[in-house]
Formats: sequence, structure tokens, C-alpha cells
Amino acid sequence: MPRLHASAGFGALLALVLIIAFGAWRYDGFISEYNVLTVLRYNSMFALVGLGMCFVIMTGGIDLSVGSVAALSSVVSAYLSPYGLLPGLLGGLAAGLAAGIINGFIISKMKILPFIATLATMLAASGVALLLSNQQSVPASYDTNFMALGQGDFLAYAPEWVTGDDAGLLGGLIRIFFGFPIPAWIALFAYLLGSLILNRTPFGRHVLAVGGGEEASRLMGLPTDRTIFLVYVLSGFLAGMAGVILAAQFGAGQPIEGVGWELFAIASVVVGGTLLTGGKGSVGATLVGTLLLGILFTVLNFENGMGWISLSAYWQSVLRGAFLLVVVILQSRLTRSAATA
Repeated sequence: MPRLHASAGFGALLALVLIIAFGAWRYDGFISEYNVLTVLRYNSMFALVGLGMCFVIMTGGIDLSVGSVAALSSVVSAYLSPYGLLPGLLGGLAAGLAAGIINGFIISKMKILPFIATLATMLAASGVALLLSNQQSVPASYDTNFMALGQGDFLAYAPEWVTGDDAGLLGGLIRIFFGFPIPAWIALFAYLLGSLILNRTPFGRHVLAVGGGEEASRLMGLPTDRTIFLVYVLSGFLAGMAGVILAAQFGAGQPIEGVGWELFAIASVVVGGTLLTGGKGSVGATLVGTLLLGILFTVLNFENGMGWISLSAYWQSVLRGAFLLVVVILQSRLTRSAATA
């Protein structure tokens, strides 16, 4: 089984390395500090949503509401941002947590299909976000430290001996390490914790067992309903965190920004080798899938900037879809080869 998991993520990792190598070869500044940090900062939101989706899909479910929940959370955070970082953060997380609890209750207790339940929550969250925002962006406050969640890095809080020109080798290494955007650190911490939960706790084993067979898990005495409830709560919480970062990064709550995020999250999970039928998945491979799709988007935009090939948003979608299909086919072949070896 470990060999199967390794093969499942190998195709995405190989594609990620190849596309980075292609970008570095073709475009000046592709691996510059500014571009790398920008990619990490922006894609941290998708990484968080993808992590929650990974746990949901591993149980054999689906969460179509993550984009709308993130948009709603961004609006709530923006409204609370004048009161400081903590109210803005907690407000956005509470909105995401509430949506996750609703999803989890409807699916685990009322036995409504995840597709239907989360579709209803998606529509409801989108409507609430538009009502709260009066169908327009809600400016976030620049007078508090709320914006640091999306736009800052830990260097802003570092002492002079680290940030100064005479920092030396140690200061330079610390500057590189802590110069990563705060959203990227949040996403990294979430993935490390997610990997620990999946691979080292009973809850992680229950998630995979439920995905492998819900009725069989129930007969074995596993807390099936509680596990399903908690994965949707986790997904809502992480979508809420993504919404907080969205508001802080762009300086406003965005009631319609989350459109299509659920598809990006599902694609990241599938590219990472997690089975849509549940029972098998990898947190680390989901992160690789998120970075792969994010860097592909960056490559397409660099291509537009070269002025040689003009790619409209429609053609970019076509190419990203085709690329996704190729990677998924590669994943499938690697997985079958590992299973029969």
C-alpha cells in the first residue's frame, strides 16, 4: 500500500518539476524571488481549500460549497477588520465553521447526499455573501494589522540584525527563511498538521476506512457519522481561513471571488492521486497538485506577457483542462502499475 501511495503522487511531482524547468528555461524572471513569493502567496488560499477537500473526498464525499464559503468568510472578515486582526480572523473562521457544521449535520445526521447538501450550502452562502455586501466588494481596514495576514511576511517583525545590509550569512539565511509570505506559512502549517492527522491518528485511519466502505466501517464499530461530520467541519474551517486570507490579501471582501474554487480544489486533489471514490489519498500529493495547477496558470500568463502567443482566458481554460486530463491519465497508469507489481 505505501508503494501505491508513492506512485499516486509521483506523476504530479514529475509534472511539477518539468513545468518549473520549462518556465525557468523559457521566461526571464520566472524563478525570481518576486515571482516565487507571489505564486506562494496567491496559491495559499487554494492550498487550504484543497486540503479540506482532500479529507472530504477521502471519505467518498464532495464539498461544492468551499468557494462560496470562502467568499462569505472574506466579506465577514472585511466587515470586522476595523476592530483588528483577531476579530477579522475569528469572524471569517466562524463563518466557515458554521457552514461546515451545517454541511456535516445535513450529511451525517439527515443522510442527504453530499452533492445535494453542499450544493444547497453553496447557493445559500453565495446569497448571504451578496446580501451582506450589498452585491459589491467590502473594503478591509488598513488602519489595523489585519492586512498582514494576506500581505505581510515575518520579516516585518524581525530585528535589525536580520534585515540590515550587514546581517551576514546567518541573517541572510534567516531572511530567506522568514521572507516567505504569512499565507504560505499558514498553508504549510495546515498541511503538516493535516499529514500528521491523516497518518498518525485514529481519525485519519477512520477517514480512509469510511471512504473504503461506509457500511463496512459502521459494522466494524467505527464512528462513521462522527468522522463524516468532522471532515465537513474541517473543510468549512479551512475555506473560512482561505476567505480571511482573500480579504487580507486583496484589501476587500469579495462576494463573488470564490466562483470555481471548488473545481480547482477537486482538480488539485485528483491530480494528487486521491481517488474520487474515497478510501485512498495523500495530503502531500494534494499540495503538489495545487502547486502544479497554480504554476501552470503562471506559465500561461507569462506566455501572454511575451507577446508571441496571445491566449485568451477561454483558451487558457482549455489548455489547463487538457493538461489536467493528461496528468490524471498518467496518475491512473502509475497507480495501476503499482497495484499489479
